[in-house]
Amino acid sequence: MLEKLSKTEEDLMLIIWRLGEATVGNFLEELSEPKPPYTTLASMIKNLEKKNYLNAKRYGNVYVYMPAITEENYKKAFMGSVVQDYFKNSYKEMVSFFVKDEKISAQELKEIIDLIEGKN
Repeated sequence: MLEKLSKTEEDLMLIIWRLGEATVGNFLEELSEPKPPYTTLASMIKNLEKKNYLNAKRYGNVYVYMPAITEENYKKAFMGSVVQDYFKNSYKEMVSFFVKDEKISAQELKEIIDLIEGKN
């Protein structure tokens, strides 16, 4: 079972999913200001490896990290728990929440219906 990531850890995963592989230096280049110290970032990346989100290969004295889980699989794992925990295990309740809160437009809702009906 995958452990839910913190916002910072998710940001690091978004970087690796986009790049495909990266060194600590690559991660550092991609982060916005204020950037964490190199050693702090290296510790966060090691923790992602321990949590089985990253794989690492060593080339000399440099580690190159690759995602061990796809972004899609991460979304599937945690969207299901959000729906279960906050929307009584009902995707209808979730969509209704976003419609009522005006977080989803009528056009977006139509596009979702088209996807469900296989029109796209």
